[in-house]
Amino acid sequence: MDGPAVRPTIYAMISKRIYAAWSGIHFFLITAVCFAGLFSLVAEGATILPSALDTSARKAELLAAWLLGQQASASNPVRRSIATYLHAAGIQSGYTFFAPNIPGYHRLTLELYYQDGRVEYESPHVSSKAAALRMDSLLDRLADNRYEPLREVVVKMLALSVWRQHPDVKKITATFGSVSPPSISDFEDGKGESFQPVFSYDFSLREEEKE
Repeated sequence: MDGPAVRPTIYAMISKRIYAAWSGIHFFLITAVCFAGLFSLVAEGATILPSALDTSARKAELLAAWLLGQQASASNPVRRSIATYLHAAGIQSGYTFFAPNIPGYHRLTLELYYQDGRVEYESPHVSSKAAALRMDSLLDRLADNRYEPLREVVVKMLALSVWRQHPDVKKITATFGSVSPPSISDFEDGKGESFQPVFSYDFSLREEEKE
């Protein structure tokens, strides 16, 4: 009578051990992914922690990557198995994927040259928040090399829209570039965002008016 009753108990114990092992492996992988991302941020100097920890953080990041099999070759079955499980479980990225990092953006600056020698700086004007979003999207696309043939035409149209509000301007220099927020160390030193020019155009608007 004891035989049939013992078997379900054994199966239940084995199932519990399997579930416990799977849960342990699952949370171990979550921890490794999270620490890999965290140590990466520290090693890159993207936190307020002292720079003396950068080297140690880089070593810890490499250790976490090794535990995830990322140091092995791309064809390694262990690496591919871990990567497949991470993506299937949705745990391939830690908190750093959602971290509030401020991205860079692009800016178009217009230098307005007047007949009397004055120089003013303007940006393309927008009439609403929706238009501002479309303008940001347009500037991001201008940074793409695939849109290079259209750059001058688009920038010229934006410059002309500003010139209509300043008819006494004789020339406009349009400078397009990328703006990067300061790093943690730069911010602590009191430095602001940096501007890196990409291209510029000069428009002689008096000639445009004659045409």
